[in-house]
Amino acid sequence: MSRIPTPATIADAPEKSQPGLEAVKKQLGMVPNLFRLVANSPAALEGYLGLNGALAKGALPAATRERIALAVAEINGCSYCLSAHTYIASNLAKLDDAEITANRSGASNDPRADAAVRFATEVVRERGHVSEDDLRAVKLAGYDDAQVIEIVLHVALNTLTNYINEVAKTDIDFPVITVRSAA
Repeated sequence: MSRIPTPATIADAPEKSQPGLEAVKKQLGMVPNLFRLVANSPAALEGYLGLNGALAKGALPAATRERIALAVAEINGCSYCLSAHTYIASNLAKLDDAEITANRSGASNDPRADAAVRFATEVVRERGHVSEDDLRAVKLAGYDDAQVIEIVLHVALNTLTNYINEVAKTDIDFPVITVRSAA
């Protein structure tokens, strides 16, 4: 059970959060527990939805964004996010089981995506203090400066949700995937 109350419905959320939750419902067909939990703070929900929406319009393909989310969730030990992003990766981004397994291990079977996932993994593990070699490798794979910034922001966005879900112990409302081992 969540350690921070999760509004059961959109109507139970703070009034200022309700339009954002309605937008999530329209887009996803449901409102996952994470969004309803974050809705406890209208400012936090607005910030989360804003960054999430802005990055969705970025240069990184949805599949690469999901690969990064899987790697970050595994490293940070967040079963909620791992469960959600495994579901999204499989059903929406159409990644296969072998790719999802590689992503959870901080890699990809796609050579270009592999560079992005490995770089994202280093950003998490090194808390941003990546080496010149790490930066060079992602750029040699064809990622420009804007895309490198987006990778870092995807790490930050996913770390944010990992931490929220771990602090709250959010009830998982996707098929449950358990973290192999938190780093």
